[in-house]
Amino acid sequence: MTILPPSLLRALERFHAAHPWDHNAHYHPWILRQLPKRYGRALDVGCGSGDLVRLLAGRSTASVFGVDSDPAIVDRARGSTSPIAPVTFTAADVMTGLPDGPDGSYDVITCVAVVHHLPYADALALFRQRLAPGGTLVVVGLARRESPVDHLLGGVAIPANVVMAWVKNRGRPAVRPVAMSARTRAAEMGFGEVVREARRVLPGCRVRRRLFWRYTLVWRQPARS
Repeated sequence: MTILPPSLLRALERFHAAHPWDHNAHYHPWILRQLPKRYGRALDVGCGSGDLVRLLAGRSTASVFGVDSDPAIVDRARGSTSPIAPVTFTAADVMTGLPDGPDGSYDVITCVAVVHHLPYADALALFRQRLAPGGTLVVVGLARRESPVDHLLGGVAIPANVVMAWVKNRGRPAVRPVAMSARTRAAEMGFGEVVREARRVLPGCRVRRRLFWRYTLVWRQPARS
C-alpha cells in the first residue's frame, strides 16, 4: 500500500486543485482507437458534460445518444453542443431509461468511470443486450485497490499524475474542467472481481489495468452468421 506523509498529501492536494486535469478525458483518444472508423448509432452511458459524445458524433453516420442520471450536467452538455449536431442528451436512470431506436440497439456503446455506480453485472448484461451484432463496447472503469499490483500501479501513478497535470496545464493554474463537476463515488469491487464478472457476462472480453487508477474493458458482440 502506498502511504504518503500527511504534509505531502496536503501539498499534492493543493497542487492538483490549482492544476486540475481530467483523467477520464485522457482515455478518450484510446477509446476512439478501439472503434471502427465509421459506425451507425452510438451511446455514451454516463455522458457527463458530453465531451465524449461530441467526439463519437464525428464518426457516426447516424446519431449519438448521451445518457446521464444528473439533469444539471445533462443541461450543461446540451448547452455545449451545437444544435445541428446529430446528438441527443437524456437525463435518465441508465438501467431503465436508455433511449430506444428503430430496433433498440447501438453499434457502439461507451461507458467511462460510471459502471462502478451501477449494479456491475446487470449493467454489463444490459450493454450486451443493447449492442448490435458486430458492435463494440468500451468501458473505462475504476476498481478498488487490493492487490500488490494495484498498489504498485497506484504508487507509479502519483508522480506521473503530477507530471501530466503540469504538462496539460503548461505549468499554469487552471480552471477545473466542467466534466470534473460530475458526481463521484469510490469503487467497491476489486479488479479480480471485475474481471471474473466481466468474463462471465461478456465471454472473450479484454480487461486490462491502466495507469491513473483506471481499467479498460473491450468487447465485441458476435456478428450474425
